[in-house]
Amino acid sequence: MKRSARFGLSCASATPFRADMSVDAPLLVRHARWLLEQGCDSVTVFGTTGEGASLGMADRIAMLGALDGAGFAMRTQILAGVMANAPGEADDQLKLAYDADCRAVLLAPPSYFKNVPEEGVYRWVASLLERTGGRARDIILYHIPQMTGVPFSIALVDRLKRAFPGVIIGVKDSAAIWEETEALIRAHGDLAILVGAESQLAAAVKLGGQGTICGYANAIPSSLRNVAQKGKDHADIARMGRVTGRYHFLQEMKSLLAHIHKEPGWLNLRPPLVSVPKLAEKKIVARFREEFPA
Repeated sequence: MKRSARFGLSCASATPFRADMSVDAPLLVRHARWLLEQGCDSVTVFGTTGEGASLGMADRIAMLGALDGAGFAMRTQILAGVMANAPGEADDQLKLAYDADCRAVLLAPPSYFKNVPEEGVYRWVASLLERTGGRARDIILYHIPQMTGVPFSIALVDRLKRAFPGVIIGVKDSAAIWEETEALIRAHGDLAILVGAESQLAAAVKLGGQGTICGYANAIPSSLRNVAQKGKDHADIARMGRVTGRYHFLQEMKSLLAHIHKEPGWLNLRPPLVSVPKLAEKKIVARFREEFPA
């Protein structure tokens, strides 16, 4: 399928684990290949849906190595998340993404300390990029304050993009507050503003947003392509909204992946997350079958 110059549709890929909680790299490769075949422009690993905060360096090396070894075009098809508090750990994750020649980096702020001043967040990001030097490129700031407790405000985005022109290329807005998303697009239309809330995707693209990195794409990638590329809404987004929302999103998504791909290994979540109880899994799949009859 021909890819567009727009950012378009990137799946925030789930991460498959074996029963012993090691990463199932072959299953990840199969899923990533399916996502691209179904219309995704790229695949993002180590994000929230990918349990990125629970993935250490050995996991990350294995996953990127498996994708590269399987023949994916890393520079165009694979994005990597960076989630760390310690500067050295963030350095290592960022260096790995660049060594693997990933298309871009989804950079979350340090998240352990809450209610920190914007100056502190600025210094953390700036010091990371300064240490990276001339290699620094294609940074997408990850705004998901409901998870991190640390926002990337419009003013902070402005300061960072001015300090690192051409390096800060976008913002993923997963706060799901439309008024803030609208203001972000209007203020930073020169950046790739991406939304995480699928229900807001069409409106955001029509306003000037560049697409999405989202979790629903794990299950309904083909339905989301024209929403991300052209701002044409799709009824499947509302259908997925009726399927999800009763359990933890990752429990729901992995239940659906196990059903869609007929791969029970998808049911495994790495602690502190836990797999959904069997009865709940059956209810999730039943709702999916009701909304998306075969």
